[in-house]
Amino acid sequence: MVKELIHDPLFLGRKSVPADKGDLQTAQDLLDTLAAYKDTCVGMAANMIGVCKRIIAFDNGGTYMLMLNPEIVKAAGEYETEEGCLSLLGGPRKTKRYEKIKVRYQTVDFQTRLKTFTGWTAQIIQHEIDHCNGILI
Repeated sequence: MVKELIHDPLFLGRKSVPADKGDLQTAQDLLDTLAAYKDTCVGMAANMIGVCKRIIAFDNGGTYMLMLNPEIVKAAGEYETEEGCLSLLGGPRKTKRYEKIKVRYQTVDFQTRLKTFTGWTAQIIQHEIDHCNGILI
């Protein structure tokens, strides 16, 4: 189900708690909401739809991907960039990102995976994990 976006910086600044099997509907709602905003958004975290759980959804080269409890375990190639966010008012803001990241996460079947991402996809994932950690750009 498509959910309303949250814009309250106090809520968005809260650190998310780990997702569990009871959060699979939230994961689906996150995917539905991301698809509804596909023209202006490439990634979302669950807190953007009002649920403080560690769940992200993003465009992975034309296919949507879900990650539960994602953590960056390795990063290389720091650079500065500007990013916007549907949850935050105002234009793009400066931030630091990494060109290459290794992420440990769980699938919707709660299988643990370790995967490396680069470039634009890595940047999206970092932005959404920041949301999970209560970090706003």
